[in-house]
Amino acid sequence: MAKENATEDLDLGEEKKGKSKLIIIIAAVVLLLVGGGLAAYFLLFAGDEQTQEIAGQEAAAPAEAASKGPAIYLALDPPFVVTLPGHPRLLQVGVSVRVSSEQIGEFVSHNDPMIRHNLLNLLSTVDATALKARSAKVGLQKRMLDELNRILKELQAPGQVDALYFTSFVMQ
Repeated sequence: MAKENATEDLDLGEEKKGKSKLIIIIAAVVLLLVGGGLAAYFLLFAGDEQTQEIAGQEAAAPAEAASKGPAIYLALDPPFVVTLPGHPRLLQVGVSVRVSSEQIGEFVSHNDPMIRHNLLNLLSTVDATALKARSAKVGLQKRMLDELNRILKELQAPGQVDALYFTSFVMQ
């Protein structure tokens, strides 16, 4: 009889352990479902405000672009090649410009010899060792754009160049 009571106590203990494990598993599943639901809500619905803001900005951008016209890219070929004092001694720079109308693009193409002359003179004054830094390249890019727009203003162009890009940059 003592053996039967001990066996009954063990069975009750195992049932309690089994029930507590079941409760822990159910609680974990509920927590995962709630966490997943919250994550889905924030990912799907919280982004709507940002999406609406971006859509509003994109709606304003076409009106601004329509007044300027589509961007037109014009390569100033061949690349600019200059000899530099010091080391490295040679600089080769490929340049493209962005304009907002075909009229300005044609004006730049028509005046290419004068533009190239002035930009080559500017490039030949550059310190070769300084050009190894990114900030110097950005500064050179700005100086070239300013020089290009100065020339266009001097020639009474119908507009100006919006941006100047380096398409290649080699120093040897």
